[in-house]
Amino acid sequence: MPLYHKLGKIPHKRHTTFRKDDGSLHYEQLFGTIGFDGMSSLLYHLHRPTQVKSIDKTLDVAPRAAVSKHIQSRLLKGLELPPKDDYLDSRTVVLFNRDVHIGLAAPRNSQTGYFYKNADADELLFVHQGSGVLKTFLGEIPFEYGDYLLIPRGMIYQIHFDGPDNRLFTVESYHPIYTPKRYRNWFGQHLEHSPYCERDFKLPQNLQTHDEKGEFLIKIKKEGQLHHLVYATHPFDVVGWDGYNFPYGFSIHDFEPITGRVHQPPPVHQTFETGAFVVCSFVPRLYDYHPESIPAPYNHSNIDSDEVLYYVDGDFMSRKGIDRGYISLHPAGIPHGPHPGTYEASIGKKGTEELAVMVDTFKPLQLTQAALDLDDGKYYQSWLE
Repeated sequence: MPLYHKLGKIPHKRHTTFRKDDGSLHYEQLFGTIGFDGMSSLLYHLHRPTQVKSIDKTLDVAPRAAVSKHIQSRLLKGLELPPKDDYLDSRTVVLFNRDVHIGLAAPRNSQTGYFYKNADADELLFVHQGSGVLKTFLGEIPFEYGDYLLIPRGMIYQIHFDGPDNRLFTVESYHPIYTPKRYRNWFGQHLEHSPYCERDFKLPQNLQTHDEKGEFLIKIKKEGQLHHLVYATHPFDVVGWDGYNFPYGFSIHDFEPITGRVHQPPPVHQTFETGAFVVCSFVPRLYDYHPESIPAPYNHSNIDSDEVLYYVDGDFMSRKGIDRGYISLHPAGIPHGPHPGTYEASIGKKGTEELAVMVDTFKPLQLTQAALDLDDGKYYQSWLE
């Protein structure tokens, strides 16, 4: 995200001496993307961020396909995923390809006793239930129901919940996640027609600097493996930083819907983009105002993308038998649309209270066994009259 931010103490110039009170040097770290060509931040540590004391166990956490090539539309009952105590243990991939892993999580407890870093993928966490604080070495971001948390790859973090009843919809992207280009001018500022702007972002605050030595476990996910590394100093020892590469939050409730006289296509709901998929937010909005408009979406074929919808709350006006926490999968090339009766019933309606997150991928998705365990098995027949 092309937005400058800074916290804590930093020297006047980059790559120059920055001394502590005792005269010793702080340790500078460039936290960048796409080599030295992408967005980056410059961090200043109390200790060298490279001090590994031991490398312990490694776990295979790569998702496995239970169903790869398929044409069946699916409906997953996401809230039936059993809760687990640990944050990482609770994270469960249900759909994936080489570009993105889409999953669910139902952690009871805060992430304590270890830190976590995804070295491969940007993470987009959508908070369906629960609240708390995302703690990182660049500061803290309080979160609540309806928040997206965008965590760049390589970010060391802990997530702390206020209570045990937490539900997350998770997206791990092997491509950088940005705001859509059409919302920004060539400087990177969001334009007037954008459905949100920089004022809506929840930026890191409350930088906590820990000057601690000992043994600090960081679980690092890389190439389908979860490595356990023990570092000699606390990873949150940053005294200051500035730049453009940092986590941020955005509430789905701050997304301003784009409406028109007739039904608008899904791209008007786009919230984030990558080179391999897009994320859209469906929010409460007024319906189309042409006197002959049909508010329900028309049938469409998704020729070039798999469509995944995570239903958050509200009245999903084009669907029957849908409840909060459900996930629908509509494979590329297979037409789908409103359920029987909903097309006609939408005529004359003035608005909707639906709330949902959509992920459209440009390559087919595979299903894990966890997805099959949540699948109702008959959704593909739900358009029969």
